[in-house]
Amino acid sequence: MARLPLVDAATAPDPVREALERVPVQLNIFRMMAHAETCFRPLMRLGAAILGRQKLDPRLRELAILDIAQRSGSDYEWTQHDPIGRAMGITAAQMAALARGDIEAECFDDVDRLVLRFTVEVVERVKASDAVFAEMRRHFSPQEIVELILAIGFYMTVARLLETTEVDQDPPAGTKIVEAAS
Repeated sequence: MARLPLVDAATAPDPVREALERVPVQLNIFRMMAHAETCFRPLMRLGAAILGRQKLDPRLRELAILDIAQRSGSDYEWTQHDPIGRAMGITAAQMAALARGDIEAECFDDVDRLVLRFTVEVVERVKASDAVFAEMRRHFSPQEIVELILAIGFYMTVARLLETTEVDQDPPAGTKIVEAAS
């Protein structure tokens, strides 16, 4: 059971209620985020931009998100992003490697491993090493690199919110959230 009650849209302030009503899937994470009234709608817009409008390849984004979920111990985040990752082309072997934290597995190509190393460094050290950053610059535009950093930060925040408040698991929503964000 969650450590805080979920926001009830029926009794929420109008802007929060309206935002909750527009969400394509009523997930507990959104009802928990809604406690932060002034941040809720901007967070929802940022999440939608990350999921639906980035130039960064969505498959690479999902590799990073799933790695963050695994490293954060966030079963909720993993459960919601598993079907999204698969829909974006992440294979069963890659999902298994991510689940065991093996970012160097042979099932990943060189670019996948680079994105995963970058993600790990940003998560664990805050700053990517010069070598990994230089390699990122060889493969990605400045826009894609910054988008990846923003996605990493956003999903680290989501994992911490989920785990600290112990949000109750929802069934996987599939790709509905991504489709709505596009």
